[in-house]
Amino acid sequence: MIIIGVENMHNPMMIITQKITSLAYEIHDGMFRKDEELTASQRGLAVRRMPSLLEYLSYNCNFMGILAGPLCSYKDYITFIEGRSYHMTRSGENGKEEIQNERGEPSPNVAVIQKLLVCGLSLLFHLTISNTLPVEYNIDENFQATASWPTKVIYLYISLLAARPKYYFAWTLADAINNAAGFGFRGYDENGTARWDLISNLRIQQIEMSTSFKMFLDNWNIQTALWLKRVCYERASLSPTIQTFVLSAIWHGVYPGYYLTFLTGVVMTLAARAMRNNLRHYFIKPPQLKLLYDVITWIVTQVAISYTVVPFVLLSVKPSFMFYSSWYYGLHIAGILVLLLLPVKKSQRGKNTQENVQLARSKKFDERENSLGQNSFSTTNNVCNQNQEIASRHSSLKQ
Repeated sequence: MIIIGVENMHNPMMIITQKITSLAYEIHDGMFRKDEELTASQRGLAVRRMPSLLEYLSYNCNFMGILAGPLCSYKDYITFIEGRSYHMTRSGENGKEEIQNERGEPSPNVAVIQKLLVCGLSLLFHLTISNTLPVEYNIDENFQATASWPTKVIYLYISLLAARPKYYFAWTLADAINNAAGFGFRGYDENGTARWDLISNLRIQQIEMSTSFKMFLDNWNIQTALWLKRVCYERASLSPTIQTFVLSAIWHGVYPGYYLTFLTGVVMTLAARAMRNNLRHYFIKPPQLKLLYDVITWIVTQVAISYTVVPFVLLSVKPSFMFYSSWYYGLHIAGILVLLLLPVKKSQRGKNTQENVQLARSKKFDERENSLGQNSFSTTNNVCNQNQEIASRHSSLKQ
């Protein structure tokens, strides 16, 4: 209970830190950097005008997200406040905005009820099962001395599985609160169903069925992962993965367990990436082999995640090292051996950055050539439309 109380006190500080740093970088991107220097997502989120004091305070201190978030971009928040969120949505990660068909304002009632049901089930699970399967039992001396290795592995997984619903409850409730206020609409899917997941913080099914470290991290605390990517990973020139994990540890607080978890996470992430890049393509076909690969990687991922986050729950140095020593630092050693033995392929990050710069320059050239006072996305679309019109005119003349 003391730990929960401390978390509740510093959560608002964590959320405001995210918002202030996000807005600072978005203003910097929009007002002090050239478009060709930005990635597609940075261009989409860039703020081109300095916010007023009222807008700044409203974004940072609005009642919907002041306690537990989730984080949202400044542009998404202002779009919602100005009542434009039902007619404009962001299409994917590239930040491009597109106008939706005129429809009535969608009701968030169904989405809110569904999320409240998830909250109720998560809370019930936490209050009944979590207390009977404490993570601390992993370092119980009697358990360590008498339990077999399969028992230790199974209990490690189940105890960490039981520890997750409290996060499911808090993040889903925060998402539902924002939806109830009308915030979080992200357009319609291909079936015409309204999507209310613009600022959702987790995808429970993908978390529990993760077959890779990356898949787990991409679906857990989503908005924080995006924040880390935007303010650190995309901007770091040296060892972006390490810098991102260190920043995450500092942002979480001063408990030593946070640092042990995120430093272990660096090794696990890099090792998982190396194994995936070197081995996965051998197991794509036939389907039976792919299924076997998925089952094995699911087991390894769930055990590795559980092993990594034990210090995050235990918080202190002594119990964390007691746990790792009881496992003989096995996964640390395995991860380091993987990094030493398997060739590490060059990350696509550098290639993508270079491609983005070249693409931006090409778009800027088109913009100058066609004298269009629009952004790079609109310029490319207009040039394509013009080419299509010319082609259709030629074909009609021939006819």
